[in-house]
Amino acid sequence: MAAKNDSVTLPAATGSGIVQYLNQTIQWYRELAVQQQLVSEPAEELTVDDNRQLADQALRLAFDYARAAATLVASAQSATPNGNSGQDSGHYQTLLQISSRLDKQIESTQQELEQVRQNLASANRKNRPLLQATVAELQSELDLMNARREALKAVEDFVTGTNVPAGTGGLRAQIEVLARSLPAAASKPGTTSDQGAVAPAASKTTTTTRAKPSPGGIWGLASDLFALSSKQRTLRGIKDRSDQLVKLSTSVRTPLINRLKELSAQGDQIALQADNADAPALAQQKVQLDSLTDQFKAISAAVLPLGKQEILLNLYQANLEQWQQALSTRYRAELLSLGERLAFMLLILVAILGLAELWRRTIFRYIRDSRRRYQLLLLRKIVLWAAIAGVAVFTLSSQLGSIATFAGLLTAGVAVALQSVILSIVGYFFLIGRYGITVGDRVQVSGTSGEVIEVGLVRFYMVEYAAEGVGGPTGRVASFSNSIVFQPTAGLFKQIPGTNFSWHEVSVALP
Repeated sequence: MAAKNDSVTLPAATGSGIVQYLNQTIQWYRELAVQQQLVSEPAEELTVDDNRQLADQALRLAFDYARAAATLVASAQSATPNGNSGQDSGHYQTLLQISSRLDKQIESTQQELEQVRQNLASANRKNRPLLQATVAELQSELDLMNARREALKAVEDFVTGTNVPAGTGGLRAQIEVLARSLPAAASKPGTTSDQGAVAPAASKTTTTTRAKPSPGGIWGLASDLFALSSKQRTLRGIKDRSDQLVKLSTSVRTPLINRLKELSAQGDQIALQADNADAPALAQQKVQLDSLTDQFKAISAAVLPLGKQEILLNLYQANLEQWQQALSTRYRAELLSLGERLAFMLLILVAILGLAELWRRTIFRYIRDSRRRYQLLLLRKIVLWAAIAGVAVFTLSSQLGSIATFAGLLTAGVAVALQSVILSIVGYFFLIGRYGITVGDRVQVSGTSGEVIEVGLVRFYMVEYAAEGVGGPTGRVASFSNSIVFQPTAGLFKQIPGTNFSWHEVSVALP
């Protein structure tokens, strides 16, 4: 009995420290949702699923440690609970004495009940009713004692846990409340710590991630590179928090391991002294060894979950490192592909600009007519910008089908909205072609005569001449749309090239 009364010390552990350790473990566990949001490939889905299983078991092991540590804290505080003195300490000591006496009574009653049951098995018919009544009476006494012990246990848990500032309940109650808030931690105490295999995930998702197609254009590659960079930063943050949890677990486990080493050394020393000890000394050594055994078992119950949790956390970090390496490899490959595409696009643009410059020099060298030179330079500019736009679209785009559909709809809308402007632009090429008009030509359009002063891309302008008399300038400028060449009712007349006629009008009065 002396061994049972010895307190089991828990080095560097308090109720608030245990709850803080659980809170940090829970925060680390909830980052699984962040990992799930990062999944874009089937391989990443497998990694997250594996991490989820490891995290589930690591979380349950953390609660196993917390339950064992709470028991040790309660045992360590049994001598002076919460450091209080006076009346509160006296009440608690009285509570412990009552609990100790009740434990002895329960043990004695259980032994007596077992003895009566053995006698009942071999009793004759005459003594059997009396023994059966005795068994029933002892069982009722035992039930009452157990109920009293449970009530006292609840009070003890409340008193020993009042040093935790996070709540008003006992330490063990707070641990169970945290466990009930997480489905993965809703397991019986000790069941997970006895298992070697990874338990199935309680929050495993059933979604299937399809392989993301590789981006084909510069724009798609650039967007994917930004997404990969953000994913790498997030994974680095998750891994850093995992490292912090590993360090915290190690700092909690180290003093416990040191205490186990001390207990082992004390046990070895007592075992060496037993060779030359007499009977009273052996009895005293037996009490000491029993006390050391109880402490060793209690502390081992807290150390083993932490050791297993550290192994799981190392596997968890290894998965994160593999994920980071895969992302780094993919990032380098896509960055190289982006560089190649940019170089290819620049090479094509340089080639187009070189051909455009060669075209321009050819025009200035071989075309002497200023009107024809202007027409060819305009055509060169249109072809140049169309080629640049085409190269930009085909190299920047990663989904040509969607862009082609969008471009088709956009072109149809523009054609309907700007049909008059487009028709005028097309008419411009008819006006500057063969038998077209140039600046200085004498023309007549829809009954209006004049001399052309400018031919624009959409409209042409001319100085209006009077319809009567010698046909001199009226001082006004007439403007017509180039689309007039496609109107069947409007006529456009000009004098024959190479001629320069003058019209004279003579008025004759008839009798």
